[in-house]
Amino acid sequence: MSEATLIFAWGNPSRGDDALGPRFVERLEAQADGHPEWGSFDCLSDFQLQIEHALDLCDRERLLFVDASLSCAAPFEVSLVTPSRDQSYTSHAMSPGALLQVYRELNGKEPPAAQLLAIRGLRFELGEPLSVEAERHLQAALAWTGAWLSASSSGRRAAACR
Repeated sequence: MSEATLIFAWGNPSRGDDALGPRFVERLEAQADGHPEWGSFDCLSDFQLQIEHALDLCDRERLLFVDASLSCAAPFEVSLVTPSRDQSYTSHAMSPGALLQVYRELNGKEPPAAQLLAIRGLRFELGEPLSVEAERHLQAALAWTGAWLSASSSGRRAAACR
């Protein structure tokens, strides 16, 4: 059975700060057992959003998309995501809004409430490690997410991310 909350991160672990999404999921998973106040949630990580991921949104009440960003303010920005047909709608790699639009069209109903947590990255070169600045931004984003999870938790035991 799927949990009501899905945290979905993406990025390339081999491209410097583009690893922020996958690292976010790894760190959240490592911290989850120590935070029962977060309640239950599922995590998912991939290299990019794809049309098939619309199936992962089924039976969810809320989504937190997590990705690295060159253009957001440091340390991170949170914004609402609404279904939309943008330029990524028919491409292999999709935006969160386009993925929500696919969900809407496949299921004939509105997608779960969604937010995007964009974590500021600076260096995205192949083979680079996570930058010192991105590491600080990641820690701030994890702290915010802990509060976000706690604010709506029903007190259930935190689930491990997959």
